[in-house]
Amino acid sequence: MHETEEFLNQALRYVLGSCTLQKVSMQGGGYVNTAAVIKTDRGDFFIKWNDAGFADMFIQEARGLEFLHQTATVQTPVVRGVGTVSGKSFLVQEYLQRGAPDKNYWTDLGEHLAALHLVKGEYFGLDHDNYIGRLPQPNGQKSDWQSFYREERLRAQLTLAVSNSFVSRHFVQRFEGFLEKSDELVPASEPSFLHGDLWNGNVMPGTKGEAYFFDPAIYYGAREMDLAMTHLFGGFERRFYEAYDAVYPIPDHFDELVDLYNLYPLMVHVNLLGPDAGYVGSIEHILNRYL
Repeated sequence: MHETEEFLNQALRYVLGSCTLQKVSMQGGGYVNTAAVIKTDRGDFFIKWNDAGFADMFIQEARGLEFLHQTATVQTPVVRGVGTVSGKSFLVQEYLQRGAPDKNYWTDLGEHLAALHLVKGEYFGLDHDNYIGRLPQPNGQKSDWQSFYREERLRAQLTLAVSNSFVSRHFVQRFEGFLEKSDELVPASEPSFLHGDLWNGNVMPGTKGEAYFFDPAIYYGAREMDLAMTHLFGGFERRFYEAYDAVYPIPDHFDELVDLYNLYPLMVHVNLLGPDAGYVGSIEHILNRYL
């Protein structure tokens, strides 16, 4: 623990200058990070860190949070700084104490996401690449959604899975067959500003029950991508969809797109967790619907 506290002191001095560390409470940090809530004489902060091999990941996360904040549509934690000390990269942000969702939490969440999706871009993608989890997320700009989704999302993940030897030759053939048909299956769309990794672990209620968004993987894409992902890993409550629909009506064909668009986060989880985590079978089940 002494080594950890020394690192935390260095990180705090790097970001805040003079600061006294008073208490460290370790937290879950995800697939690659270590995290803690730290109490100091200048307030409480949340910090996560890893070895310096993932320095750019935190830079892009901070950038994504800032871009979300600039839209003035959703609430996000304030980033205090990123850096590298003692061979470890880190991100420091304000500590958001989790509260109990009040009666308006899911409504606020839906309304704020709809407002975010009403922010439009001139192209699909982004002017820089970033990350989803610890995986690189390419954002090459394209004028049409079908080719962006096919190449920058699905084919990029398939290529990574092949290089990791996570999928069989038969799986690759089936997936390639789907990609050949994808332009017929994926509808045209407008480029909406997306959170990009919108599952229920990346939103939370604050102490007043208000909705916060964090851990983004931003880009401009079809808004149904965010909405589809909310159906994974526990899902969101019905009030969320009702509130979203009242601000920005959900297309009638949305239900037909949920599995189609969740191929991307499912492939991401294959590459994060390997072939034995169960996601390959879920993907094959979806592919069987279209092949």
